[in-house]
Amino acid sequence: MKEYKTLFFDVDDTLLDFAAAEKLALQLLFEKQNIPLTSDIEEKYKSINQGLWKRFEDGELSRDEVVNTRFSLLFNQYGIEVDGTILEKNYRSFLEQGHQLVNGAFELITELSSHYDLYIVTNGVSSTQDKRLRASGLHPLFKGIFVSEDTGFQKPMKKFFDYVFARIPQFKVDHALIIGDSLSADILGGELVGMDTCWFNPNMKPNNSGSSPTFQIHKLEELKQIVSVRDKIGAC
Repeated sequence: MKEYKTLFFDVDDTLLDFAAAEKLALQLLFEKQNIPLTSDIEEKYKSINQGLWKRFEDGELSRDEVVNTRFSLLFNQYGIEVDGTILEKNYRSFLEQGHQLVNGAFELITELSSHYDLYIVTNGVSSTQDKRLRASGLHPLFKGIFVSEDTGFQKPMKKFFDYVFARIPQFKVDHALIIGDSLSADILGGELVGMDTCWFNPNMKPNNSGSSPTFQIHKLEELKQIVSVRDKIGAC
């Protein structure tokens, strides 16, 4: 089994429960607008939002274009004209409050932090991810936090990972592993730079992406078997 030294973690739906944070933020945003948040509206928002972020990953849109247009596009579907930038600002303030942890995340990261160099690699807005990671208690357990907004590139772009690797002393890709829930961002990104990958797939979704993760786990605690953390602890 390969010995890993550096572990890269995605944030949303890998360590932090983004679905829970998103739902709360949307509820608060719509309450502020005095508009009931129906299941139909919520599903339309998710579809629009996911489509825009996929275009961001593909390099077709900037981050600002994604976040400042998603609400105007949503409300346009219902014949309502809104200022997408203002709604985004309100939504962002609510989203920053969401730091619910994925089951087992804090315990896993706490244990791994004593034996590996841990780094965050995430797409998104820097201030939001920073506040959520600090509120969750995870932030001090990582040696570095790399957010697409700061790097100027996004996963899965090779330039994103080149930026990250250049800022890690004595980094060797052969001894690194990326863990994330996204086949199109985390797994493809790892493949593009020749790094081993671990797909976190708690809902057992089918893989129709064309990417082939080195490993697949359904619970975070299963990662310990892959990186041999038990052996490291026993040797201390």
